[in-house]
Amino acid sequence: QVQLVESGGGLVQPGGSLRLSCAVSGSIGTINAMVWYRRAPGKQRELVAVITSVGSTCYVASVKGRFTVSRENAVVYLQMNSLKQADTGVYYCNVRWVGFTENHWGQGIQVAVSS
Repeated sequence: QVQLVESGGGLVQPGGSLRLSCAVSGSIGTINAMVWYRRAPGKQRELVAVITSVGSTCYVASVKGRFTVSRENAVVYLQMNSLKQADTGVYYCNVRWVGFTENHWGQGIQVAVSS
């Protein structure tokens, strides 16, 4: 059984930093990519950052230069700097597997940026 557990969220002032972690336990194969999504209040879920099995990364334009995704074994991190109120939302990690259409989600973790 695959489980993803996120941690590191919370309340931070604008301009502050947070580091999210997502630990994957269990496996159905080789990890193809690990992805961070977020859902802001009243908005649809959006992809925030991706890191592939070979370490390639990409980001949504609104976080480029502020967020950094990294991975160490089965843990993916999202370092979030210079946070803005627009970054507020529930952040989810997602893991995609080589050769499988099935993917797995974490339970989500709240990030609130407010003064």
